[in-house]
Amino acid sequence: MGNPSFLKRLFRFVPDEPSVSPRAAARNSRSAIALCQALLSEHGEVSGARLARETLAAYQSLQGPALELFFNLLASEFSPDPEEVGRCAEAYRQEPSQSNLIALQHAVDSPRQELFRRLNVAPGGTGVLIEMRRRLLRECSAKPLWAGIESDLAHLLGSWFNRGFLVLQRIDWRTSALVLEKLIQYEAVHQIQGWRDLRRRLQTDRRCYGFFHQALPEDPLVFIEVALTKGMSAKVQPLLDPDSEVVDPAAADCAMFYSITNCQEGLRGVSFGNLLIKQVAEDLGREFPRLKTFATLSPIPRFRNWLADMAADRRGHAQRADIAALLTTFDVPDWFADRALSMDLRRRLSRLCAYYLLYAKDGEEPLDSVARFHLGNGARLERLNWLGDTSEAGMRRSAGLMVNYVYRLADVERNHEAYAREHKIVASHRFEQLAKESLLAR
Repeated sequence: MGNPSFLKRLFRFVPDEPSVSPRAAARNSRSAIALCQALLSEHGEVSGARLARETLAAYQSLQGPALELFFNLLASEFSPDPEEVGRCAEAYRQEPSQSNLIALQHAVDSPRQELFRRLNVAPGGTGVLIEMRRRLLRECSAKPLWAGIESDLAHLLGSWFNRGFLVLQRIDWRTSALVLEKLIQYEAVHQIQGWRDLRRRLQTDRRCYGFFHQALPEDPLVFIEVALTKGMSAKVQPLLDPDSEVVDPAAADCAMFYSITNCQEGLRGVSFGNLLIKQVAEDLGREFPRLKTFATLSPIPRFRNWLADMAADRRGHAQRADIAALLTTFDVPDWFADRALSMDLRRRLSRLCAYYLLYAKDGEEPLDSVARFHLGNGARLERLNWLGDTSEAGMRRSAGLMVNYVYRLADVERNHEAYAREHKIVASHRFEQLAKESLLAR
């Protein structure tokens, strides 16, 4: 499982092969399914491991129509028997004994789950199953028949990747080059501009930590980047500047979490980030007793899209026409460099952004995905930062606005419970006041 060349081949994208005829695609798919059936019926440990390797190889050779047919067959031929489920359910309804409950549980347990367990024993099997779920997640909305396969994988991966199997590791310049390459490849918040940039992010006043699993020892599941600073940072560019001065970390009073990246799309929904932030905060607090504040400098990824939606939907809010007019100012090149215009927009946009983070909802939860993550972890909405990210991506996502979420370790559990039970957002008084002053609150 730890063979780097194997993993590199494993995750490399291989395009569809149009030269394969429909008949050959069907033959290849059914051959792979036959190996799956043989693997499920195999009882010998040695022969089972050999079959698992052959089955994985057959699956990985499938592309395009052959892969689609494979998933269709996996859904139809490896699902629970409806009649058996019905019989066991009726028996349990008539007599809710433990034996009948166990029989019902066995009946509803998909044969696919046992198939995946057996595939997992082959070298690289875990990585293949993660990649399989990645493919399914991208297609499930258009292929509802595959939802059961994805659900089975989500259930198993959630068990295999629970906190008890994860190892927290600090990543620094001495870490293996393969892992460092993965940081550059995976970084999703603030792109790493090569080795020089990465080296600065790993120096003494910076920290990088990742969760690793023994099945993927050279592939981080999630990693977090931290800057040790004096005072809570309002702008991300100084933290990312590869030429910035390295300061004494022992003099820092604030740990700024400025980037957190989930690396494995196939593990979406398996939560690591909340555990990572809390453990890193505790570890840093022990290493640097002077640290008093643990905060994020976070993007607001959908803010400008939300403004556009508000401008397009004017029902019930005449103020939304003002938002449409406001958006036209973004067409001016380098609008933020115009001092008068920037000051006017700062007041209006900050109020709207505070309203967005506190009141824009998807059901009962915040519309903003980053807000959902941090508030669900027990953080507090603390401060909006004007022109906190002036990169092209930052201006496109949120007109340069960024937000600080603060993790006060003594309050984290209480805030988390309030959010989990009532979807209550804990925010600073100033943040609440900004939202009340917005166009949409009037």
